Amino acid sequence: MSDAIRAKIRDIPDFPKKGIVFKDITPLLADGPTFQAAIDGMVQPWRGERIVKVVGIESRGFVFAAPIALALGAGLIIVRKPGKLPWRVVKEQYALEYGSDTLELHEDAIAQGDRTLIVDDVLATGGTAAAVGRLVQRLGGELAGYSFLSELGFLQGAGKLGGVKMHALLRF
Repeated sequence: MSDAIRAKIRDIPDFPKKGIVFKDITPLLADGPTFQAAIDGMVQPWRGERIVKVVGIESRGFVFAAPIALALGAGLIIVRKPGKLPWRVVKEQYALEYGSDTLELHEDAIAQGDRTLIVDDVLATGGTAAAVGRLVQRLGGELAGYSFLSELGFLQGAGKLGGVKMHALLRF
């Protein structure tokens, strides 16, 4: 089935800037059976892992985190860029290739000991996912692992995840 899923992800050269090949997931999302297969594949390694919270990373991570949370019977938590959440937040700044960025999470989103799964569409350099992992741990959550639709293996982002369990359905 991963071949069918892979076939629904199109490459967009030079987007959002020259030299980058963007992985466009919109054809995958538009095909119900293939989208379902992708969700099933992302959920499978986490069944029986006692996940109580699933954290979706803005914004494409929301698309995958919501059905994964439902499939696992877990709550859904969203991580956003600054100024987008309406209540008190904890913040985590992280390095980008040129500069830095910040992510925010409601301070009451994760309770002490909550087994938490972080979900996003793609693992690239790992900086964003690692920052979310630090937020989860700062709130006292138990970081069960990370689930991605795809991993850009040549960027070696998994190395930034601190050896925590990581599953990517596809690898490019």
